[in-house]
Amino acid sequence: MSIHQDAQTIIRQALKACLPDQAVRRALEEKDFGPGKLYLVAAGKAAWQMARCAADLLGERLQAGVVVTKHGHSMGDIPRCAIWEGGHPVPDEGSFRGTQAAIDLVSGLSAEDTVIFLVSGGGSALFERPLVPAEDLARLTQELLSCGADIVEMNTIRKRLSAVKGGRFAQLCAPARVYSIVLSDILGDPLDMIASGPAYPDSSTCGQALAVAEKYGLHLTDRMRRLLHEETPKTLDNVETVITGSVRILCAAAAEGCETLGYQATVLTDRLCCQAREAGSFLASIALTHKDTDRPLAFIAGGETVVRLTGKGKGGRNQELALAAAPGIAGLDNALIFSLGSDGTDGPTDAAGGLVDGSTQARLARQGVDIHAILQNNDAYHALERVGSLIHTGPTGTNVNDVAVVLLGVKK
Repeated sequence: MSIHQDAQTIIRQALKACLPDQAVRRALEEKDFGPGKLYLVAAGKAAWQMARCAADLLGERLQAGVVVTKHGHSMGDIPRCAIWEGGHPVPDEGSFRGTQAAIDLVSGLSAEDTVIFLVSGGGSALFERPLVPAEDLARLTQELLSCGADIVEMNTIRKRLSAVKGGRFAQLCAPARVYSIVLSDILGDPLDMIASGPAYPDSSTCGQALAVAEKYGLHLTDRMRRLLHEETPKTLDNVETVITGSVRILCAAAAEGCETLGYQATVLTDRLCCQAREAGSFLASIALTHKDTDRPLAFIAGGETVVRLTGKGKGGRNQELALAAAPGIAGLDNALIFSLGSDGTDGPTDAAGGLVDGSTQARLARQGVDIHAILQNNDAYHALERVGSLIHTGPTGTNVNDVAVVLLGVKK
């Protein structure tokens, strides 16, 4: 197979290994919920896949459920569950209505009852009942996305502006118990930050929230500023939490896929957290260091980079990473670099990420495209589209951060 075919095989195998089905099954199969009623709430990009597995396993014991996922990520009906689709990364009316349906579902439960809460990345936008006007929240969300704030900084702000984040959803469920099954999309798996921690005690402080606002010069309304001064729940007595997956599993699966194809694989990190352009340049430098290899090599980096918006183009962090790597490997006939989001969507696009090789820069140049100018305009999507270098997977049913891979064939 060619190095491009190898890349597609690795992508398929890595994503398949990270589907939450088996992990959700393990978390539920041996769990004794007692005689009370069982209810299901699922929120995030992987909510549909997680909820379908849970509903199949629970069967008639499940009284009712609410699933809130991203537009286009629902793949059909789930028994006894109402499915809502909402906006991501900016919440919309679908997010609000789905979340209200979940609140209505858990209101008035008894201490004998259990809410099975399935949480995955994207929940910060998808699971939301704002304490500020929707238009103000949308503006602030766009501001946070544009300034280069990382996900922990963003969620430190967002959880204080919400009636369900920062442990508040678990409080709404009380006195019922909450059994939370979490698919992590944040480095280090901080449970209070994944989906902004709807059912986990908050470790962040008012001072940290205000520091983030000051760091990025956020434009806060008076009500936002007042809310940032309010503390979120620090203890929750009705919650049990288990983690079912993370970016470590994604990296390990990618490495295993590489080795199956004959590459010697090295996981560089599962905590990549710099600017996307810097990550692309770094991975290209790895390729240059090992370009004269006498055996196939693979280098894997997992995590979540950030994009600082300097233009008005179209793209996502994985596409920007890949395009930024292209100049560094220009002219190499044995190098390929790809980066993709495990959920199948990268930024506000229909692509999961991008893939470049030693010919990408030259092919773009022949079309009059300057990579530096494209990156300044944050328009990686259209550049990669012109040379057939976008990765399309569609919604995958999982969400455990991003993975970037350097593949090096034997030097010809």
